[in-house]
Amino acid sequence: MRILIIEDEKLLADSLKALLEQNGFEADAACDGKTGEYYAALGIYDLLILDVMMPGRDGYEVARRLRERRMEMPILMLTA
Repeated sequence: MRILIIEDEKLLADSLKALLEQNGFEADAACDGKTGEYYAALGIYDLLILDVMMPGRDGYEVARRLRERRMEMPILMLTA
């Protein structure tokens, strides 16, 4: 399973990525909504872990835009 993490707090993103990889998943991380949306739109991920509160393009906007593109991967939203 390949997972994309979109989280603006680099330490948290790196920690999640490492934990997922230790448990046998492939994981990539993006630190802003715009970059994360680009990677998610590639269609190579099975799951998206998405932070809600990010500067610029927040998680709600990223999720909305991906659904408009008919991207159907599950999205797990993170909130503070």
